[in-house]
Amino acid sequence: MEAKQLKWAYLTALALVWGSSFILIKKGLIGLSALQVGSLRIIFAAIFLLLIGFRSLPKIPKHKWKYIAMTSVFGTFGPAFLFALAQTEIDSSVSSILNSLTPLNTLILGSLFFGVSFQKRQVWGVFIGLMGSLLLVFSGAMNNPNQNYYYAILVIIASICYAINVNLIKRFLSDLSPLSITTGNFAVLLLPASLILFFTGFYEVIHIETVQHAVLFIVVLGVVGTGIANIFFFKLIQISSPVFATSVTYLIPVVAFFWGLLDNEMLTPIQFLGAFIILIGVYLSAKK
Repeated sequence: MEAKQLKWAYLTALALVWGSSFILIKKGLIGLSALQVGSLRIIFAAIFLLLIGFRSLPKIPKHKWKYIAMTSVFGTFGPAFLFALAQTEIDSSVSSILNSLTPLNTLILGSLFFGVSFQKRQVWGVFIGLMGSLLLVFSGAMNNPNQNYYYAILVIIASICYAINVNLIKRFLSDLSPLSITTGNFAVLLLPASLILFFTGFYEVIHIETVQHAVLFIVVLGVVGTGIANIFFFKLIQISSPVFATSVTYLIPVVAFFWGLLDNEMLTPIQFLGAFIILIGVYLSAKK
């Protein structure tokens, strides 16, 4: 397959995998607590990545491990639990749409704390994206009184964590291979995630059938949605460009929305408008 065709294949695969992550979290919460979903996701991804990437760990200089630890917290540990907690109250499709705020937050934090320059158009993109987010959240709260839309704040915090992570990697870890960074992240997180899982009482309920079914969804989420997806993403960057690779942001909510439809989730017309406004803002902020 030619490189041009191959990059589109990888982009499509990433959109399908990452867009499906939100429904997998939702299914995992049927039988597991949010803390168990988050910790199991990290554990399964860590085992997979250590099996294929442990040889890359010695390539990380000792003075870089503090940045590896920081990026593991912001890029994986925090979001894994924040998304799971959020989806105990809000729909998976709404969670995926709010996650698309990550490029906007990356621009804001990059310009404020990391010396990243920006254009006037990108400022408008941030403003438009924030207006779309407010419309999406407030409309959802009004039309779904049975859901606690304050939990949407957790998704926004997770997107801020992702933004911090991207800026940290660009500033301090750009000289390391993506496989080294990712494997190092999960090597750091394996022990704390295992401790959290132990203290949630998971091993006392693992014999329950609904728990076992939920674990299967999280296995797929950890191995495919995190481990294999990262490999695809790194390969996509190598054969295309970072700008093309990050365009997957626009496709993830589409996939997640259709999964939500199949699971009886539905956005109101006002929420559709909010989602569309968010994507316009993301496009303007990411455009060079």
